[in-house]
Amino acid sequence: MKPANYQIIIAILLAGLAGFLGAVAADRWRQQSASGGLHDFVHHELQLSTAQDASLEELEESFAAENARLELALRGANGQLAQAMVQEHEYGPEVAAAIDQVHGRMGDMQKATVQHVFAMRGILNPEQQREFDRQVSAALTHDPRE
Repeated sequence: MKPANYQIIIAILLAGLAGFLGAVAADRWRQQSASGGLHDFVHHELQLSTAQDASLEELEESFAAENARLELALRGANGQLAQAMVQEHEYGPEVAAAIDQVHGRMGDMQKATVQHVFAMRGILNPEQQREFDRQVSAALTHDPRE
């Protein structure tokens, strides 16, 4: 095999790996984020009223649509990173800019999640909010290695 062909194959494999790792990192972050466990906690532990439950369902539907849009944007940013890696074959300015785009999309996902958490909190009564706040604090400060 010619050296140029070998370099192209290596670059494509590295680009695919970078996209895969970005997707895995985003998925793990999302799974460990506060909102996933909070939904179960809110639904099963806070004894919501019928009105609160209906409001929560609306919030969840809205967030699901926003989250899907943000995940699509993250996949696009990972695709741009893969393309930049194939083009530059090193950590150059295009790769660095693409990484910044991936981080930006991940930040957008985190911001949307935090906004959703506050929206969920807003439908709760004061006692439910205190329990919710404790749960949020525990979720955000828990060391998964423990």
